[in-house]
Amino acid sequence: MIVDERARRASGYALVAIAASGWGTWPLILRHAPIPAALQSAIMMAVQALTGLVVVLLGDRVRARASLSQWAAVLWLGVSDALNVLLFFAAYQRTKVAIAVLTHDLTPIFVALAAPIFLREKAQARTFFAVAVAFFGLVLLLEPWCAGFGRSDLAGAALGAASALFYASNVLVNKRLLAVFSASELMFFHSLVAAPLLFALVPPSEYGKATPAALGVVLAGAVGPGAICGLMFVWGLRRVPASHASILTLIEPFVAVVLAALVLQERLGTVQIVGGLLILAGAFVVIGAEPAKVGVQSTS
Repeated sequence: MIVDERARRASGYALVAIAASGWGTWPLILRHAPIPAALQSAIMMAVQALTGLVVVLLGDRVRARASLSQWAAVLWLGVSDALNVLLFFAAYQRTKVAIAVLTHDLTPIFVALAAPIFLREKAQARTFFAVAVAFFGLVLLLEPWCAGFGRSDLAGAALGAASALFYASNVLVNKRLLAVFSASELMFFHSLVAAPLLFALVPPSEYGKATPAALGVVLAGAVGPGAICGLMFVWGLRRVPASHASILTLIEPFVAVVLAALVLQERLGTVQIVGGLLILAGAFVVIGAEPAKVGVQSTS
């Protein structure tokens, strides 16, 4: 029924929006956790693996047999997520935050272009319009022209764009695998691959720099914005087109900027407010789309 499909999609959009809003709290959390970025991401992946396992044992499973190629896709998901995190943090180290975030958030464009081919989602002018509006809003929100642009910024922008490619790959592969894996199964298995890779890249000397208080903050963040929001995103992704979900993730930088203004008293100008409103407008454009088949049966 159309009513049931609309309710299902509405719940999916809500889950993705809540997840993206939760991710927007990461800058505040990490500000209180002065730990090397590689160690932060490795801890987050380890917590995600443990959380995913707990939820799987509680019954969140898909009763289907995965093929060898689908297991290979899970392996790739772990590798690509690790590369996404590493490249994004590397971008942070080489350029301004605005440039790193802006290039990393090219993801909705990549997903919108690839979803009709990779997932056979129907290409809609409405989706591309929403991407354009929301991304223009992101540019206004972050004001990258205020940061200046040098040679290191070019390298940082390239790293941010590369991380966006792997982030887009994560969205597309997650969506494709939801027919044979639940959200928690995907979180457990792919984090089981990504966590050892990330821990292996942490220099031994870095472990001694982590204080108990900072570790506690990172662990709390890994459970909340990390694991719980990660599960909510994939639960939502099951119900809506991947291109729509990726547009809604632009709520993340919007929330981060608003929280920085409210909590840290950072500047929030008129141009940034307009940018935030455009991001929300792009989100409402995709939410208002007509119901269509999204290709995966619900088990959540």
